[in-house]
Amino acid sequence: MGRSGPRGLFVGLATVDVISRVDESPPRNGKVTAVRQDVSGGGPALNAAAVFAALGGRAVLAAPVGDTALGRLVCEDLYACGVELLDLAPPGFAPPVSSVTVHAPSGDRQVVSFDGSGYPDAVPPIHAEGFDVVLLDGHGLAAARSAMRSAVAAGVTTILDAGRWRPVFADLLPLAAHAVCSADFVLPGDVPTPPVLAVTDGAGPIRYRDHGAEGTVDVPAMAVVDTLGAGDVLHGAYAFAIARGEAVADALRFAAAHASAKCRYPGVRAWLATL
Repeated sequence: MGRSGPRGLFVGLATVDVISRVDESPPRNGKVTAVRQDVSGGGPALNAAAVFAALGGRAVLAAPVGDTALGRLVCEDLYACGVELLDLAPPGFAPPVSSVTVHAPSGDRQVVSFDGSGYPDAVPPIHAEGFDVVLLDGHGLAAARSAMRSAVAAGVTTILDAGRWRPVFADLLPLAAHAVCSADFVLPGDVPTPPVLAVTDGAGPIRYRDHGAEGTVDVPAMAVVDTLGAGDVLHGAYAFAIARGEAVADALRFAAAHASAKCRYPGVRAWLATL
């Protein structure tokens, strides 16, 4: 790819996102006409990898994609974003489709997705050697465990994207170096947390604990056009900053600035083109 920046491995979910932007939400049993539609690859790990690549890093996505028509659509999107693919798909696998509706006046979004329900139970070994950072979004039990074991053995920094609780996090959290959680993430009291833990809250300040030291990072105010993918942008930018050696607070500021800037643009790809 010709990039000389940090190397990041992103392990988790790849989807096909069908995004409709509407001026008003459809009523029950009703229909509205979209003012804009986009189709692209999606999923937390995929979007974070695209951001990492756009910032100048070399990003590799480990996810099941496959060679169906939907899989080829994802592959084309990854190629356009400069992301390499380690395909974990068994024969005949097709990536899940997410239907996303964005309410144009507020920028809020609603998502209906098959999510990671069809993720294969068995995947090829994932090797983290040679990377500067590994980010896992918690999708795919076997993939997440394989990547985490390899990263720990190789001494590679690991980051968890913890949007909502999944059972696999009970295995991953005690081994991870960083976890960036949403305010909706509910952590069971008996699960150890990583040395670095950050909690985002939309436009509110990011709270973090860095090896016992606590602090907050403000999120820049921005006129919101679309919040879709803002969390994925934050995770990808945070991984990039950590991979190039920035301190936690500085990495969070860098990530928050990019996540806020993304909200000025519809979807995720339109913003990526501005970097």
